[in-house]
Amino acid sequence: MKKWIALIGLATLIGIATYSFATENADTVDSLNNEQLGTDLATSAASSIQKGDQAPDFTLTTLEGEEVRLSDYQGKKVILNFWATWCPPCKAEMPHMQNFHEAYADDVAILAVNLTDKDSGLDKIQQFVEDYDLTFTIPLDENGDIGDTYEAITIPTSYILTTEGVVQHKIVGPMDEAMMEQLISSTP
Repeated sequence: MKKWIALIGLATLIGIATYSFATENADTVDSLNNEQLGTDLATSAASSIQKGDQAPDFTLTTLEGEEVRLSDYQGKKVILNFWATWCPPCKAEMPHMQNFHEAYADDVAILAVNLTDKDSGLDKIQQFVEDYDLTFTIPLDENGDIGDTYEAITIPTSYILTTEGVVQHKIVGPMDEAMMEQLISSTP
């Protein structure tokens, strides 16, 4: 039990430190009321996925066994989120994502990819989804390949994609509804 408490405490500190660092060091986006919104891809030279790149396609399966392909969402803006059940910032972000989904589901798809290979089992993921009443799509990255491709080292990590599937923003750390609205409104 002490081991789990220590791990949760460490994850919380890492998440808070990463979020603080990302928001303090982000480029200002004038169209977003000069708020600093996280790590923008244009400033992350080490990233293999850059702003303006076509988002790498993938196919994953949901808890319900439904196959999900990223390219099937072209024509809609997409919030592509990477998370795990044990992550405190992810837990804080999920109610905001659900509220945003309920308000904007006709125009914006949320794909919240669970990093299943780093999580606590399918039963914990299912319980998390039920506890938070999540109704957006949750693909399972069971091998960790997609999280690796999208460089989801710190979680939550999110990408905002245009209707053509082009990467517009990368955010490291949790988002709230206002932040999602601002990012989506600045995305073609």
